[in-house]
Amino acid sequence: MIGGGYVGLVSAACFAKFGNDVAVVEIDPDRLAALREGRIPIYEPGLDGLVADTMRAGRLSFGADISAAVQGAEAIFIAVGTPPRNGDGHADLTYVHEAARQIARAMTDYAVIVTKSTVPVGTSRRIAEIVRDTRPDLDFDVASNPEFLREGNAIGDFMKPDRVIVGLDEDAPDGGARARAVLGAVYRPLYLIEAPVLFMKLETAELTKYASNSFLAMKISFINEMADLCERVGANVHDLARGMGLDGRIGRKFLHPGPGYGGSCFPKDTLALTRIAQEAGAPTRLIEATVGVNDARKVAMAGRIVAASGGSVRGRRIAVLGLTFKPETDDMREAASIPILVRLAEQGAEIRAFDPVGMPAARPHLPQAVTYCDSALDAATDADTLVVLTEWTEFRALAPGRLAAAMRGRVVVDLRNIFDPVAMQEAGFAYHSVGRP
Repeated sequence: MIGGGYVGLVSAACFAKFGNDVAVVEIDPDRLAALREGRIPIYEPGLDGLVADTMRAGRLSFGADISAAVQGAEAIFIAVGTPPRNGDGHADLTYVHEAARQIARAMTDYAVIVTKSTVPVGTSRRIAEIVRDTRPDLDFDVASNPEFLREGNAIGDFMKPDRVIVGLDEDAPDGGARARAVLGAVYRPLYLIEAPVLFMKLETAELTKYASNSFLAMKISFINEMADLCERVGANVHDLARGMGLDGRIGRKFLHPGPGYGGSCFPKDTLALTRIAQEAGAPTRLIEATVGVNDARKVAMAGRIVAASGGSVRGRRIAVLGLTFKPETDDMREAASIPILVRLAEQGAEIRAFDPVGMPAARPHLPQAVTYCDSALDAATDADTLVVLTEWTEFRALAPGRLAAAMRGRVVVDLRNIFDPVAMQEAGFAYHSVGRP
């Protein structure tokens, strides 16, 4: 596994749990030292125990020497970063291409080189060209195996997936049969639970990842627009979402209104898909609109907080509950809290924030004026306005009466709809939620 980041580490530990022998190559010395000591540099429930168990069993190891790692390997996964390229939103494939070159120099026997990173259509074939140019003598195949891991539930998603997507080079002399056999063996434990393992063309597999994430992002933007409409006409977005979601053709998931999607996948993948489609001459207008709706929503949420606070937040103490883009992760990438709190700070607000695990990761991204607190009630103490940005479970248990006793003001802006409007009103709050009367 080339890369010990989020995708590489979770995948490696789960593959080792399947019974495979997995060597992870990580060149960052601090991250490598932490992994060798059993310290997990990311927050993912259950991952620390899984890594410890598979290391103890001798099936998972970490190192910086790619040559040692690939010796005897039947499958070599590339799981390095593909951040958006500055200026145009395309995925930056610098690390992927360099990994391919290093793999080619290190290989001695046949192996399947697999892209686990999220990569644009055509990347697997480009990897094959790089390997052939570097080592014309090598016997190898390429494959695409995109990940579909939800942060906070990644181990469950890997162990009990909705599906596994494997792209093969159907132009290979054997039609991809040898690569199919290798990857079929890697995923063999999933056959016991009858998880669908779908084999398809390289290009189809690469595109399936982007299409899946973009469709889910589109559902989120859609329900957010419906929430705005519900507020204007006196409807309830939660009842609307239930009414929609019980239709099997639509489904209930990702119909939860909020301040906009974030994280490591949706913002990056929607933007990349629009660029891929534009260059192919088949623009994806729905996804382009989804990106625009989401960007505008985060800005609008800051305005909603200001309006609820009486039209100005200058000199007002704002308590913020939750900073990460979603619960059960410390990931701050594209989190709604960043543009919202930047705008509130610019307008003179005093901000006191609490997040159960995300505060260390949040500090580099948020204004220096933000004060980080020890608990939700600590953040709420003497606050004029309380804002919910991430729906951590512990916030749902906060009693309205305790919040009222701690706060100075009585304004609550619940951008995740975690509180009961009636209970909040009975506690004396001016309660503002999303898409509910």
